[in-house]
Amino acid sequence: MDPSKFLSFFLVLSFAFSSANAEIHFHEFVVQATPVKRLCSNNNIITVNGQFPGPTLEVRDGDTLVIKVINSARYNITLHWHGIRQMRTPWADGPEYVTQCPIQPGGSYTYRFPIENQDGTLWWHAHSRWLRATVYGALIIYPKLGVPYPFTKPNKEIPILLGEWWNRDIISVLRQAQFTGAAPNVSDAYTINGQPGGLYKCSSKETAKFYVKSGDSVLLRVINAALNQELFFTVANHMLTVVGNDAAYNKPFTTRVIMLGPGQTTNVLLSANQPAGRYYMATRAYATAQNAPFDNTTATAILEYDSVPCTAKTGLAPRPLLPPLPAFNDTPTVTAFTSQIRSLSTQNGQVSTQIDENLFFTVGLGLINCMPGPRCQGPNNTRFAASMNNISFVLPRRTSLLQAYYQNIPGIYTTDFPPVPPVMFDYTGNVSRALWQPRKATKLYKLKFGSSVQIVLQDTAIVTTEDHPLHLHGYHFYVVGQGFGNFNPNRDTARFNLIDPPVRNTINVPVGGWAVIRFVADNPGVWLMHCHIDSHLTWGFAMSFLVENGPGELQSVVPPPPDLPPC
Repeated sequence: MDPSKFLSFFLVLSFAFSSANAEIHFHEFVVQATPVKRLCSNNNIITVNGQFPGPTLEVRDGDTLVIKVINSARYNITLHWHGIRQMRTPWADGPEYVTQCPIQPGGSYTYRFPIENQDGTLWWHAHSRWLRATVYGALIIYPKLGVPYPFTKPNKEIPILLGEWWNRDIISVLRQAQFTGAAPNVSDAYTINGQPGGLYKCSSKETAKFYVKSGDSVLLRVINAALNQELFFTVANHMLTVVGNDAAYNKPFTTRVIMLGPGQTTNVLLSANQPAGRYYMATRAYATAQNAPFDNTTATAILEYDSVPCTAKTGLAPRPLLPPLPAFNDTPTVTAFTSQIRSLSTQNGQVSTQIDENLFFTVGLGLINCMPGPRCQGPNNTRFAASMNNISFVLPRRTSLLQAYYQNIPGIYTTDFPPVPPVMFDYTGNVSRALWQPRKATKLYKLKFGSSVQIVLQDTAIVTTEDHPLHLHGYHFYVVGQGFGNFNPNRDTARFNLIDPPVRNTINVPVGGWAVIRFVADNPGVWLMHCHIDSHLTWGFAMSFLVENGPGELQSVVPPPPDLPPC
């Protein structure tokens, strides 16, 4: 037999064997208004299939998801599958006006994408305006059949979705902030699996409860789905063993508390080794912006052992134990937690050491002078803004960025996003007021297919320093370094971790500090990078990468699906 034909035959057989157990999962998501009651108030919220949080998707590595979204709500909608790499399926990524125009009321769109070489905890959410306040759910990816976890299989797995709740229509909250230019009203409560818990009024009976047996090993899949707030999470009297972040395994370590920025996921193992009883899970804010209001409340859920005794006097189960939580501005605890995350070197291969694109992005807030008209309610009669390299990102409206790229539509964007700050300054020091106002534009940065990319993400003191969770669509990346103050390449590069750096899709840039990430631009398309605090995204805290097509058909952007929504 011709050797080349034999090789082709072998490859086909190998692919068929590896795909034999793969499944295609079909779902129908109906986006609709649903009446719910929280904090003594009745509200109509936007949900999927009437559920809050939305349906949990469960798949295996190698499976394919086909999800038909029917928009029966009064707002435009898109859905994003947060952390899915979308290799060769960029039209399914979901951010409105980036990879698609939104699904209009009465319309529908079918998202189709395979899961390739990923397993762990991800999630899905609305990526249009602020609808993800209530439109979100877990996306759990199990290993392929026969492939074990890199730890002893737990007896039980529980998705834990942390969220924020407003006693107002969330689009009204957004519109008010956009009209005044001020910061939005903070949330009225935090939630765990959609419920605020017993520390809020009218919430005790509906508190989320999770039941375990003594001796159980429990995998908690924790997701921060909050719209605008980074959150601490802990369980009274129980240690948490961290085994994964953003659908990537890490070397296990034990902690009492974890912190997640919006968009991040963390898998922890909990051993049910305490006296039979009831224990509070609790979450509260990690808030780093100086003098900025935040929701200073605590949401709870209950971890209950199945053999919990009742009290002799009342016949009722005892009140759960409430765990201590860090202070809202406890950055040392956050730093101690994140510094322990190290990936399993066996899963990652080698980090790129030859860098083709060395980029430096300043990230943070800004202020825009008030235009003639109603008095603006930001500081000193300004409007809040945000930017990367002094560019405040503006989404198009005539078409999506990906459509404009694929169909060569002119006038939608430019490809001159600056690779370094236009002006160098003392980023975390006393910044001149002349640098506080960014420029509004729709600028992309073009990357050659296959190039090795390093990005320094530098927080600034414009308005205030703050911890920013940045998410890169279409990719995961290595976090090779983090620190405080201004990044110094002569000093800090030598300290990079190139052996077992964390693999993430959303990275917290430390308050008044920096983070350095690396990835290979192997996924063609237009990919959004943005702060996952939605108020910051609304203010322009984003940019997009245009990754050019590669040399072969499998390295090119495929044609758009026929049901892609029009603008």
